[in-house]
Amino acid sequence: MQHKVSVIVRTKDEERWIARCLQGIFNQTIKEIEVIIVDNESTDKTVEKARQFNIHTVVTCTEYRPGKALNLGIREASGDYIVSLSGHCIPVNEHWLANLVRNFEDSEVAGAYGRQEPMAFTPDSDKRDLVLLFGLDRKVQIKDSFFHNANSVIRKAVWDQIPFDETVTNIEDRVWAQQVLKGGYKIVYEPEASVYHHHGIHHDGNEERCAKVMRVLESLGAPYSYKTLDLDQFNAIAIIPVRGEIQYLNGKPLLAYTIERALECPAIKRTIVSTDNPALADLARELGAEVPFLRDATLSQEHVDILQVLRYSLEQIEAVKIIPDVVVSMEITFPFRPPGLLEDMVAQLVQSGFDSVIAVKRENRAIWKERDNAIIQLDEGLVPRRFKDPTFIELRGLACVTHPQFLRQGSLLGQKIGMYEVNNPYSHLEVRSEDDLKMATLLIHEWFKTAKKEQVA
Repeated sequence: MQHKVSVIVRTKDEERWIARCLQGIFNQTIKEIEVIIVDNESTDKTVEKARQFNIHTVVTCTEYRPGKALNLGIREASGDYIVSLSGHCIPVNEHWLANLVRNFEDSEVAGAYGRQEPMAFTPDSDKRDLVLLFGLDRKVQIKDSFFHNANSVIRKAVWDQIPFDETVTNIEDRVWAQQVLKGGYKIVYEPEASVYHHHGIHHDGNEERCAKVMRVLESLGAPYSYKTLDLDQFNAIAIIPVRGEIQYLNGKPLLAYTIERALECPAIKRTIVSTDNPALADLARELGAEVPFLRDATLSQEHVDILQVLRYSLEQIEAVKIIPDVVVSMEITFPFRPPGLLEDMVAQLVQSGFDSVIAVKRENRAIWKERDNAIIQLDEGLVPRRFKDPTFIELRGLACVTHPQFLRQGSLLGQKIGMYEVNNPYSHLEVRSEDDLKMATLLIHEWFKTAKKEQVA
């Protein structure tokens, strides 16, 4: 007989992960489940994204303690078995839940915990922890109280007798396991119930030493697979800010070149133009983009920076329940955007775990900057170019891929920034002045010939 399972998902600002976590839960072979979100006052879109799934309820936990959060969720649960899963953990396959629950065929088992595997971009120190702690052999523990609630299941009947300690600030799982082992129960480690976990259970360690350990482990054939996230599961949107009057390049609206690149990118699900000009809005719709709002005209003034425009645009988009995982911003002043650029940059962001990825141009020539009425050289000086450390010129208007929470926080890029080097010299050209427009008009035909050849190749 298949018993009902309640899955408790604890969250705190898990916007980047919660959709993948819930997709994994609802894709299980066991369908008789209820999902309860216990949220620790998230400030991002975690709860909104969770509510897009068929969850049972959302419980808010204030003054967070891990045991307190679990107990709050379990009190709302009706299942015989209670699963605890962190909001940033992703089940490896559709058998994860069944493999956890099957351990209760032994009536002496109080709880089971599953394997945790790293992501492709997990730091070496965390990979090391996960590999060494979560092996391939199933274990039945009668003395060892190691237990981990990032990926675990317990009997509700046992919890009724022994709830989680609500006073400890961490390791509530091991405190609970120690108590149930003393009561004569068993704990099981089940390696066939595996999840991907982007960080380990420890967050320190010498990185150089960790890297050496990982190289040795990997040379021996590391017993895990790295998780790379599927682009098809991400809701990426493009935001194209544009102001002023309609401009033309070679008889075609300048806006069209950017919209076309966004629409042909399979990773981008929706292309949204942000403007205060009704004529530009109508043109954008004719070209296949969406214009769900006209932005405030004050945001088109010269002194307003692009971050303010993107932040406002995201607010308007999310107000109509469009909640993206990834935001791709582009400016129409870069018409020479290479094919495949946007898809490659979204893939780099998603698969490398970056906060953001920006398009850049490598520069090996001397770079100078004026500061305090003095000219200062920023590179190494009169050193042959091949021996210089490269510098990079930002081409943010060509493309910038980021997570929406950074825009909301007033930071376009976050902390962990990836660079996508664009080598095509045409793509570096920006059209802002009349002279720029004349140059672009001369080059546009040759550009499309080159771009088509690259696509064929």
